[in-house]
Amino acid sequence: MDSKLQTITNLFEGKTIRSIWDSEKEDYYFSVVDVISALAETKDASDYWTTLKRRLTKEEGSELPTICRKLKMKAQDGKLRETDTLDTEGIFRLIESVPSPKAEPFKLWLANLGNERINEVFDPEIAINRAVNYYRKKGYTDEWIKKRLLGIVNRFKLNNIWKDGGIEKPIEYAMLTNEIYK
Repeated sequence: MDSKLQTITNLFEGKTIRSIWDSEKEDYYFSVVDVISALAETKDASDYWTTLKRRLTKEEGSELPTICRKLKMKAQDGKLRETDTLDTEGIFRLIESVPSPKAEPFKLWLANLGNERINEVFDPEIAINRAVNYYRKKGYTDEWIKKRLLGIVNRFKLNNIWKDGGIEKPIEYAMLTNEIYK
């Protein structure tokens, strides 16, 4: 677990959402109580989370409360304290479970995102165009974008060659890639 602590302040009307990057899983873990505090009209987000966990487990049969990880995050007093966290997928599921008008824009965004990905399944060129436009918006030149896309294609070819040669475990791919960089 990478100990890179970060906060997200531009979401949820400027409320701080603490997060930690897990380099092994390559995903962020977000503070559950921070998200609840930003979404729910409540004075005590911890109490709200306790009640929501009970409801999700008993009434809805959701495994969301069981996939929480306790991770140390900096509290308001500056000390590191264990906090319930969820990965990106889990935090999106949490947002869907919180009945709040503030959660509606995120639910709509998730629905639109899902629709976009389904469209990309039927027409993969949509995904490529989205990536190209994203790189352009970030200021990359078309020549850089072309090299990047070609590099991705070549990496897939190389991985297929390695797979045909019997490489199966992610660590083996990592070791071979490291040797190439050397």
